[in-house]
Amino acid sequence: MLNSSKTNLQKLANELANTYQTNKPFPSIYIDDFFDENFLEEVLKEFPRVDQLKDKIYYANPNEDKYATKGEYTFGNQTKKLVHFLNSQPFLEFLQKITGIEETLIPDPYFEGGGFHEIKPGGFLKVHVDFHKNKKLQLSRRVNFLIYLNKDWEEEYGGHLELWEKDMSQCVSKILPKFNRAAMFSTTGDSWHGHPDPLNCPEGNSRKSLALYYYTNGRPISELNESQKNRITTTFSNRKGLDNSKMEYYNKLVNIANSIIPDFIIEKLKSRNK
Repeated sequence: MLNSSKTNLQKLANELANTYQTNKPFPSIYIDDFFDENFLEEVLKEFPRVDQLKDKIYYANPNEDKYATKGEYTFGNQTKKLVHFLNSQPFLEFLQKITGIEETLIPDPYFEGGGFHEIKPGGFLKVHVDFHKNKKLQLSRRVNFLIYLNKDWEEEYGGHLELWEKDMSQCVSKILPKFNRAAMFSTTGDSWHGHPDPLNCPEGNSRKSLALYYYTNGRPISELNESQKNRITTTFSNRKGLDNSKMEYYNKLVNIANSIIPDFIIEKLKSRNK
């Protein structure tokens, strides 16, 4: 399943921990050829036509235009092997070591917000920080792990994962979502990231990824302010001078709504079936 050069996860974590923990603008890293290529190609073959699934999520609003699966029932056999390994003790211990997180990491077997993600040509995901609490498990979200499944992906297609300064003044890092590249980062109130510009890949192609999130029971108080700590919805922000007034107006309304309407209703308003 793993690339033969990366099967000693504890050794790999020891080698990469300092880089991960000191990377700017927040703890993060990407690793190429993390998995055995033939195995990951089998996972790619199981990637569903997400837009045609009955049980899916379609996010369609000024902040995002993307599809996502729900739970693991749409996963094929190879995908199940992969995600079960990524939720296993050896991999959790790898994440624990590389991130330096002291609280015990816990996987999410329900894949809340995770699973297969797909963005079609013209789609996007504006810069945001993720929900901070899992509404089902009531645990604090601490780590994102993303596997990109895009064969022969060109720079001009876009779709880079962008990591932004906490004041949204500039993009610090751009990660091309090419096949067999794993990206991971710690999630806090300041971990601004996204794929904000419309995807420019050819028609019939799409940006495909598999996302897993990891949690702890509680977190350092310094990572979130008081209004953020129980947020179960995503928070978006405009890039200064780059995003339009429609998005800014929409986010002002969402922020007002967040202060008076329960989060689960907000989440329903942002997504719809198509």
